[in-house]
Amino acid sequence: MDLSKHKFLETHEWIRVEGNKGVVGISDHAQREISDVVFVELPKAGRVVKQKESCMVIESVKAAFDIYSPVSGKITRVNDKVAGDPGLVNQAAFGDGWLFEIELTDPSELNNLLDAKKYEETKHHAH
Repeated sequence: MDLSKHKFLETHEWIRVEGNKGVVGISDHAQREISDVVFVELPKAGRVVKQKESCMVIESVKAAFDIYSPVSGKITRVNDKVAGDPGLVNQAAFGDGWLFEIELTDPSELNNLLDAKKYEETKHHAH
């Protein structure tokens, strides 16, 4: 999978930006760590969040995990598909298992994020 357009938070969220909007999800690594996703509590469309603010929860059979927004902005759309079928997060973390779309208020914040290569490196140091 080509992740050249994806930027990552250290906490395993990704964003893929097109224009002034970005689609957000969690990495393949994160979905493996979380294991069997049983419930996704999506944020409400219209909610304004700050970069690195907890904005939703993913629950697995093990625990609940806060999901943080990679950027500041307004949530414009959520993926209702994952609400109905939380397993999509495990099956397609970079595809149909995306979580929400956000309109960026400060695109320069993308500079604070990791590219795919840097993210891979931090992931390995974390263990």
